[in-house]
Amino acid sequence: MDPILPAPIGLSIVVPVYNGAATVGLLVEALSKLQPEGGLEIILVNDGSPDNSAEVCRDLAAYATVPLTYIEHARNFGEHSAVMSGLRHARGAYVITMDDDLQNPPEEVVRIYDHARQGDFDVVYTRYAVKEHEGWRNLGSRFANWVADQLMDKPRGLYLSSFRCMSALAVREVVKYAGPYPYVDGLLMQVTQRLDSIEVKHFARVEGRSNYTMRRLVRLWMNLATNFSVLPLRLAIIAGVGMGALGLFIALIVVIEALMGSTPSGYASLMVVTLLIAGMQFMVLGVMGEYVGRAFMSANGKPQGVIRDIVRPIR
Repeated sequence: MDPILPAPIGLSIVVPVYNGAATVGLLVEALSKLQPEGGLEIILVNDGSPDNSAEVCRDLAAYATVPLTYIEHARNFGEHSAVMSGLRHARGAYVITMDDDLQNPPEEVVRIYDHARQGDFDVVYTRYAVKEHEGWRNLGSRFANWVADQLMDKPRGLYLSSFRCMSALAVREVVKYAGPYPYVDGLLMQVTQRLDSIEVKHFARVEGRSNYTMRRLVRLWMNLATNFSVLPLRLAIIAGVGMGALGLFIALIVVIEALMGSTPSGYASLMVVTLLIAGMQFMVLGVMGEYVGRAFMSANGKPQGVIRDIVRPIR
């Protein structure tokens, strides 16, 4: 006899939680009041928070008025790994991902969901008229989107936001990726081109500071650049050819100077050229090493995320 499948749900909301003890309860309370077509469920993924987010999320799972699943990672694996864990447990015909800090207004959720459902889009991203992040964070986001424009097969100018809505088809294909360096937006671009965006509000943080540091942003850029494109390798080849041509040109100048009886350029020019070429060689080796290292970690079975515990909805 075939197992009885759970009743279909219209919308799943996946929330990666990190140091969100002060805000995640307010977010769940606001989301629980929504009434999207087909109903909703909430999935909280605690990504190794050092605060008491675990206790708060467990209490929410016990007393939530809507189906709420709590997933606990054994350690911090990063936002995209947490999102992937949540997507694997989502049952909705559409899935919205959003942060736990209340900068994404819960009242926009149904509007995004309806826009995706009525327009038959696989992915609907949100964009902001004004972003209430710190200045360096806004610059980092713009740089990341510029890099994505160069490296990924996505519509030019489409803003990649973590507040996004995905169809079940897109989610089903994205979660097939089992590698250790997930980048959800890169995976989505490989799945579908039925994309759209919608403008929403963006609020200042209610509590605390952003969990994204410059180091985390750099790691995110590296995931984007090396997991979904070989363009960095091609640029390294071009740079190598360019440095070789420069070296040949300078060598030709030295030979001409010698034939004309002039003293060839001295120590300073030699050191400049040597350091320039050596620096480019190390850069090329670094790019190649990054690709090789990631392939090695994938072959060694580095986990995308380790789930310590799951608390499933009681209703």
